[in-house]
Amino acid sequence: MTVVDDAPAVEAPARKELPPSMVERVTLIMDVFTGRTTRLSLEDVVRRTCLPRSTAHRILEQLVRLRWLEHTPFGYGLGRRALGFGGDDGTHAEIRAAAAGRIHDLQMRTGLVVHLAVLDEGQVHYLDKAGGRLAASIPSWVGGRVPAHATALGKAMLAWLAPEEVDSRLGERIGRATHRTIADLPTLHQELNRVRQRRGLAFEYGEYVPGIACVASAVRGPEGPVAALSLAGEARTPLEKVAPLVADAARRISLELFPCLENPGRAHAQAVAPQEQNWSARTMDRLLVAGQNGDWL
Repeated sequence: MTVVDDAPAVEAPARKELPPSMVERVTLIMDVFTGRTTRLSLEDVVRRTCLPRSTAHRILEQLVRLRWLEHTPFGYGLGRRALGFGGDDGTHAEIRAAAAGRIHDLQMRTGLVVHLAVLDEGQVHYLDKAGGRLAASIPSWVGGRVPAHATALGKAMLAWLAPEEVDSRLGERIGRATHRTIADLPTLHQELNRVRQRRGLAFEYGEYVPGIACVASAVRGPEGPVAALSLAGEARTPLEKVAPLVADAARRISLELFPCLENPGRAHAQAVAPQEQNWSARTMDRLLVAGQNGDWL
């Protein structure tokens, strides 16, 4: 006769899983920041890493102190050390992807040359170029670099930096590319102030290439400019007619990269934040006044 034992089997006690090492915890946290534009709150990090809140907060603050991360009113994001360690290729690809559709639309609507660029110390670094019929006559190329102070793209980005940072990036002596290039810092700062007064629109009339005019607007994030978009054409090009298109495209790229900027409750957190809006041709005529010599006031 077979005896069946109804008593439940006694299972061996489950082995308690050891907590991950500090290196593993740091890696868990760094992995949730997928790009330069990623902004996460403490709660976001806790939810994505499953780390205890106190542990996540302690590690985040240590990473901020060591400049692997930065903490802004919009949340935690990659810091200068992380971005420098990994290089800029990923960031540039992210910016180009967000801007690709806007660049195509601008080129098709205006027939002008469209540029996308970032600021690299005191230079403009071109990330993209969509050509019109003038493309071959404008000496710019993807990967090329030109002095920031001599271009509308550069001025559009420099305008959103602190004056001390502008001076640090450019140095005490800035040279001329043409006879129209601004060649001293006091005059440049006056021009950058005019850019801010024009709600971020920067203009260039033969300052880098004779006979070429350009209008640009910065793509801005919570901490400042991350890129700039421009339209370029012949000197007689009516830039006042296309300026609103550039400003609107740059604003939309900013929102694509930084959705948190759509939150009106956080708008005050930006260091410099002119009112964003879509401009009609009549509004632009009131905001911008062209002088007889082509300079913008």
